[in-house]
This record gives sequence, C-alpha cells and structure tokens, in this order.
Amino acid sequence: MRFLAGVLFALVLAGAAQAQPASSGPVNTGHLTAELVSSAQGIAPGQTIHVALRQQIQKGWHTYWRNPGDSGEATRLDLTLPAGWTAGAFVWPAPHRMPIGPLVNYGYKGEVLLPLTLTAPAGARPGGTVALKGKASFLVCEEICIPESADLTLALPVTAGPAAPDPKWGPAIARTLAAAPKPAGLTAAFRKEGGVLKLAVAGGPLKGADVADAYFFPFSGTAIDHARPQAIERGSEGLTLTLTPGVDFQAGDGPAALPGVLALGEDGPAYELTAAAGPAPAGAAGLGAPPAKASGGGAGGLNLATAALFGLVGGLILNLMPCVFPVLAMKAASLAGHGGGAHAQARRQGLAFGAGVLATFLVLAGGLVALQAAGAAVGWGFQLQSPPVVAALALLMLAIALNLSGVFEVAGSLQNVGSGLAGRGGTAGAFFTGALAVVVAAPCTAPFMGAAIGWALGQSALVALTVFAALGVGFAAPFVAIAFAPALLDRLPAPGPWMDVFRKALAFPMYAAAAWLVWVLTQQAGADALARILAAAIVLALAAWLAGAAQRRALSGGRPLAQGLAAAALAAVAIGAVVWPRYAEATSTTAEAPAGSVPYEPYTPERLAALRAEGRPVLVNYTAAWCVSCQVNERVALSTRGVAEALSRSGAAYLKADWTKKDAVIAADLARFGRAGVPLYLVYGADGGEPAILPVLLTEGLVVRALDAAAKPR
Repeated sequence: MRFLAGVLFALVLAGAAQAQPASSGPVNTGHLTAELVSSAQGIAPGQTIHVALRQQIQKGWHTYWRNPGDSGEATRLDLTLPAGWTAGAFVWPAPHRMPIGPLVNYGYKGEVLLPLTLTAPAGARPGGTVALKGKASFLVCEEICIPESADLTLALPVTAGPAAPDPKWGPAIARTLAAAPKPAGLTAAFRKEGGVLKLAVAGGPLKGADVADAYFFPFSGTAIDHARPQAIERGSEGLTLTLTPGVDFQAGDGPAALPGVLALGEDGPAYELTAAAGPAPAGAAGLGAPPAKASGGGAGGLNLATAALFGLVGGLILNLMPCVFPVLAMKAASLAGHGGGAHAQARRQGLAFGAGVLATFLVLAGGLVALQAAGAAVGWGFQLQSPPVVAALALLMLAIALNLSGVFEVAGSLQNVGSGLAGRGGTAGAFFTGALAVVVAAPCTAPFMGAAIGWALGQSALVALTVFAALGVGFAAPFVAIAFAPALLDRLPAPGPWMDVFRKALAFPMYAAAAWLVWVLTQQAGADALARILAAAIVLALAAWLAGAAQRRALSGGRPLAQGLAAAALAAVAIGAVVWPRYAEATSTTAEAPAGSVPYEPYTPERLAALRAEGRPVLVNYTAAWCVSCQVNERVALSTRGVAEALSRSGAAYLKADWTKKDAVIAADLARFGRAGVPLYLVYGADGGEPAILPVLLTEGLVVRALDAAAKPR
C-alpha cells in the first residue's frame, strides 16, 4: 500500500520535459531598451507559445497604447518569420492616462510587455533553431517626442515535445496575459443624448465591484474627446459613464458599435467590451435604475464565501460525473466490508477516505498554483496532459485490478480474502482510495465547480487553497456521511465468502480504466507509445504474479525473498519504462472529421475570427481525450444527427479546441471565460457579441436550440 501511494503522489508531482533555453539580445534605442523574449525555452512542431516585445522605458518617458489618445503613435512590430510560421497580434495591457497640457494620451511607463502568439508549423524539424527577426517602432515622449526603432532577433530551439517555461520571462508573460483586459460577460450599450454620449455597462464582475475610478478607453481614437472627464453613475449591477462624443458621432447616429476597455482604476482589473447602440441594460444606472453603493467584490461576481459554496456544491456533484466511475468499484468494495455492525471501523475508514480526498485536492491545487506562478499554461487536470503520468496511471490501474482479481494481496492474506478492507490495513486503504478518486476525477468539471476554480486561480494562494479545500469536502462528504450512518451500514450483509466474488467482479472497471488511459496515451504520443505501454503492462503483470507467488510461499512456511525481490525489480522496470524516456508528439490532426462523426475543424483563434467576420455562427468545443465528461458529451449530445442537421440549417461552423496536450492558447481562452479546465462549450451568434456558454452536461436538444438561436438576430 505504501508503494502504491508513493507512486500516486509521484505522478502528481511529475514534471514536463526540459527544452534548450531561448536566446535574444536587448537593444538600446536611446530612451528605452527593447528585446524579444519568450514564455518557453523552445517550441515544438504545431505548438503555440507566447513571445513578447519587452520595453524598459527611461524614467520620465512613455510609449503608447493601441489607441494613443489625443496624440502619439502606437508601438509596432513587423516580424519576419520562416515559411509556415505564424504570429498573432499584440495582447495590449490596460494603458494609463497621461495628461499633457490640454490633451490626454494613453500609454505605458517603466517596463511593459506586449505578448503575441507564435505558432510553429506541424512540419517543423526538431533539433533545429527558428530565428525570429523583427523591426520594432516606437514613439517615445517626454516633453518632446522622438521616433525610435530597433532591429530585434530571437532564436528558439525546435524541440520534440513542449519545452519547459522560461524561468525568467515565462512568469512575467503569464502575469501580463492574466492581467490583460478580457471579455467578462458584460452587457454594454450606448446612446447619444443631446451633446453627450451615455455608455451603460452591467453584469459580470461589475456586480458589487468598486467602480468609483472606472474609466473607458475606446479602441477608436476619434470616438470620444479623451481630455474631457468621464462622469460615473453607479447602478445596482453596473454603471453609466457620461462621455463627450468625438468625430465618429458627428455624422448621423454614429457607429453601430463602440468597442474598448473598461478599467476599474489605474491598477484595478480591466475588461474588454463592445457596446451596441440601444437602451441601457438593467442595473447600469442612468435610466431609472436605483443607485446602489458598490462594495468590493470578487471577479465574476464571486467572493470567497460564494466561491467556497460553489466549490462545496460542485464537489458533491462531482461524485456523479463519469470521471469517478472507475473508482466507484473501490468505494463499493470498501463499503462492502462494513456490513453486520462494523460501525467503529466504518467511521475510521470514512474519515481516512475524507482525509485522502482533502490531502490530494490540496496537493493538486498547490501544484497547479505553483505551476501557474512559474508561467506554465496549465489548468485543472494538468497532470493528465503529461504522457508519462498517463502511462504510469494506466499501470497503477492495472495493478489495482490485478490486486482485486486476487493475483496478489495488499494488507491482507490469501487465506482471508477481503480482510484488508476491514482489517488493520483498512484505514490506509481508505486514505489511498480517496487520493486515487481525486486523481482520476480531477480532469472533470462539475456544475458550479468550473466557476469556483476559475475564480480561485485568479486570487492569492491561500484563497485558492481554501476554495479547493471546500471542493474536497464536498467530494468526500457522501462517503463520509454513509460511514457515519449506522442504519445504512446495518442493511449491508456481514462480511463473508461472498466478498471474494464481489471483489473480483469489481476488478473489471479498473481494467477498463487502464484501457481508457492507454487510449488517452495514444492520442498524446501516437502509436509508438502503444508498444511501450503494452510491454510495460506485461512486465507489471508478471511482477504481480511473482508477488502473489511469494505471498503463497510465505503462507506455506517457505522463504519468498527471491520471488519478492524479482517482483519488485520487474515492477520498477515497468514503471521506469513508461515514466523515464521522452515521448514523441502524436501526429497532428487534420481538418477532416472521422467518418460518421459531425464535421468539425481544429480550433485556432485566427480561424474563429475569420468565421465570425463572415457572419457565421460558431460552436467551439474545448475538450480533451482524458476528460471522460467531454467524451460522454461528444457521443451523447454532439455527434448526433440532430446536431449535424442544426449545424447545416444554421450555417454554423464547428471548431474543436483539443487540450489533450498542453496548449497555452487554449489555457488562456479557458481563463478568459473564468474556467480552469474542460469541458467548455461556446456558441457565437451570427450577429457578433459575446458567446453563449452551454452547461457542462449537454443534451442534443440543448445544443440544437443554442445553434438555432445563434442563427437568428438577437
């Protein structure tokens, strides 16, 4: 039992493969120092990472945002890339207001990072180096403005697998991306009334937030008079800003949309929004909405108490998710040993199970928080994005199945099969069962759970661990409650020979779990990994058989040392074979869907933007091979004739964002919508605006209705 528990926690802490460090050189342009820096120490074929233009601006000087305000010029970067390589646009941090005489400009002082995505072609050759060359242009101003430029280079090794985060720039770029303005489910509208422009915003993180220092930065330089103050009216769920209209509103009613960034103070959170011409949303003030004094609240309308409650409820529901089915066998076997009045032992094991659940939730949460702080683009279920972890978990499931089948025993004897469930080893076994249940269930996201985790990961480590602890309490509560319910336990039959048959029958869900993990491994590392994991499984089965033979020999009075040592050595060889060597990348998927399934395309931000520019509805499915709930939804609700007909009828496109392997772009998308893991289902309407977020558990009818609604004007 100690060996299996040790393997389990080693898997939780397993690290990603290391890549060679990236290299670049800073250039002093006169009033700032510029360089290209990377979030990772290399890039793999088909991978997307973040590269950033770093500016260290001389004290007293500044550069400009995408909309410089009343004067100035935005920073530009013209990249020269090898054939097949692509780069995205800047992710602009929220700017600062910079009054200069009668003008107000928007820009940056001190150090600023402007990240952008870099995607390698699937055919990039590992072992080589990609050289990025770019010409950066700045307008650097103090009392005078000086145009400056720099020719920058960045050399990145092309690695066989995803490279490790850059220890210096990975965390810095991750912090910049986390703080950058993002859509947050806000509802916004504007209306020109006389000589002023009313911008009303409500919902999302504005509920209960402090909006006293709110300010709107439009993307258009001619939408408003930047130098005029922005008066604030607070509402019950948002605010209304009174702006002075600019040139864009001098002809007719002005533009149909007003995009920009709403910042809640100079150093507060900032959100992207697109306001539509029309009446103010409810709760935004300015049109009869009752004013309300806002008090500090959490992002997304959550605070610690609400997030902890969501975590508790989500943990309870998680027990019903498909991810937990493989370990229901172990829970059932543990309960089976408590019939006939074994109440005291049942209570001890219930508490041990709860302790295992809580401890493992906190270990996983601590690892997740630490990896994100180090700049890694990871989320809930991150451990199953590593092929060595998946392979080792498959062997662990196989070992548990062989134990349940009676090939060898843990904390028991062959003469008293099943006594380990209710004997002295039962408490340790219950703790291990709780730990294993969390590791297997971690990839799934239950209702309420996604919002709680997404909010928690944007807070301090202590707050995040508190929310995860509430999630663990909810997950463990049903089993612990049953252990403390004598009336329920008395209904179970007393332990006896029937337990041997019951226990061996429960081995088959564990065999199924091992087979599923082998399939996940092939999705991550290709067919070559199949031979390795099957060979390791045979060696592990031989080790288990030798361990059982040693136990039988010991019971008959013999000396089992040789057989025991051989079993331990073979088990070590099996685990080493799947954990130590590096795995190759799986062959990239094509744009064609498998025969018989609903047609889809691989997701990229660029493809989504192109489809939306065409005015088409879009269904985006954030999924992973290791997410059982995702696979169930795929077969029950997405790969159906009704959905195929709805896609055709509405003219909608279907994109799949596959997070089976680590992907910084998908991780950033999930964070943008307040999620830390998959599944996530978005339906973008034909007329633009924010997407509709579908529930974690889908039905065919729900998806069909969402697609039909997306095709209609809102």
